[in-house]
Amino acid sequence: MTWYCTYILKSSKNSGAIYIGYTKDLKARLAQHNSPENPGYSKRYAPWVLETYLAFSDEIEAKRFEIYLKSSSGKAFMRKRLISNQFKEALEKFNNSREGKR
Repeated sequence: MTWYCTYILKSSKNSGAIYIGYTKDLKARLAQHNSPENPGYSKRYAPWVLETYLAFSDEIEAKRFEIYLKSSSGKAFMRKRLISNQFKEALEKFNNSREGKR
């Protein structure tokens, strides 16, 4: 059986930086996020470590859950149920510092 994971990464470099995604190969995807050749958003906050993941037998459900976690109600659920208290505090500080730059 193939599993699809919706995952939450936290930055080791910048406390509170977060990345939410989904993949069929979590180990390979984490390696991509941490690769020096990574051209995307996650490059500037690398290295990443896994905070939480959920496995789904259906790819569509994994993608839907990723989209949900990026919504305002999904973010509230994530903060309440899916991340550690220590990471919640770092995430709040990170978001507050970003809001001050706008």
